[in-house]
Amino acid sequence: MKVALLIGDGMADYPVEELDGLTPLEAAETPNMDRLAREGTVGLVRTVPEGTAPGSDIANLNLLGYDVSRYYTGRAPLECASRNIDLTAEQIAFRCNLVTVADETMVDYSAGHIGSEEAAELIADIDRQLGDSSRKFYAGVSYRHLLVADPGGAKWETNLTCTPPHDIVGQPITSYLPQGENQQLFRKMMLESQKILSEHAVNLRRIRSGKRPATMIWLWGHGKRPSMPTFQQLYAMKGAVISAVDLIRGLGKYAGLNVIDVPGATGYFDTNYSGKAGHGIDSLKKSDFLFLHVEAPDEAGHAGNMQEKIRAIENFDRLIVGPITDALSGSEPARLLVLPDHATPLSVRTHVSDPVPFVAHGAAIPTNGCSGFSEAQAGRTRLYIEKGFELLPAYLKRDT
Repeated sequence: MKVALLIGDGMADYPVEELDGLTPLEAAETPNMDRLAREGTVGLVRTVPEGTAPGSDIANLNLLGYDVSRYYTGRAPLECASRNIDLTAEQIAFRCNLVTVADETMVDYSAGHIGSEEAAELIADIDRQLGDSSRKFYAGVSYRHLLVADPGGAKWETNLTCTPPHDIVGQPITSYLPQGENQQLFRKMMLESQKILSEHAVNLRRIRSGKRPATMIWLWGHGKRPSMPTFQQLYAMKGAVISAVDLIRGLGKYAGLNVIDVPGATGYFDTNYSGKAGHGIDSLKKSDFLFLHVEAPDEAGHAGNMQEKIRAIENFDRLIVGPITDALSGSEPARLLVLPDHATPLSVRTHVSDPVPFVAHGAAIPTNGCSGFSEAQAGRTRLYIEKGFELLPAYLKRDT
């Protein structure tokens, strides 16, 4: 049996006054997801366990069928795997954003979605001036970069608290700088980065072009290398992952899934939706499982951009869900699971831990009477899965 798990990152939301009380998911034209909802099973699933931060790392690890209480160590180690950075057992990895801070306030967690080439120049200079034998900075994609450090016996992974920058847009940064063991080391690096970046040629060019400069690095999402079984060991299936986001690609690597590169996949509004769907369809001809992730709705939620969020949901439906549904409608038994990993409401511009709607469709999956796919429709079914890591294995069973 073929199984496709399609994730519209941050797609769920709260009712929006400008949309006459509809959510973006309700306001968007989503004929393919609505069809799946009419023909399949709709419900709610808690992807973020009580007491944990509502991040894409925890949510997607859960949705891939891994119990985060056993396997989660932090976001950055997963991103290291995507960049082919091999962590030792002692090293700690940190996510390192390039951000825009002005008047001690977090203006933009992405420095205007800075391009990867410009960002690589900045990170190279940060590493030259702030790196040493015990810590190294690695350039990634756009604003998303990494720091790998040797703690020298300190327990940073448990005794240091760092805040995601997308959680504090518009807020003063002072109270959100790292707290805990060796906090001064990390605060010092972050504050010294401001001096390095303030007169950097890349930023001066960006300012002249009317773009936001990268004024500071922001460290968060730290952790050690995880130890986890492969997806095949857990579920006796081989498969593939498609995403532009290092976090998801790294998760795929640790899970032993084939990580597929798609030209033009950016992790932003302009991502290559059709290319992702095409590569996903091809992968399902060679293996039985596909995890396909689209970041764009989440980016729109963080930006508070209602129209871009609706457009991203519609593109996900038309260019991802539709073609993959059609491709799996042949004679071989197949199932689809479609859902957000978490909600990123426009009103708060960050992740929340509310349960999210899901739809399951395909072989031996009954309908439970929904007319479309939305948060409200899912709530009315009274089908609720408390432990997110149980959702996928429930629908991998052939007799569900």
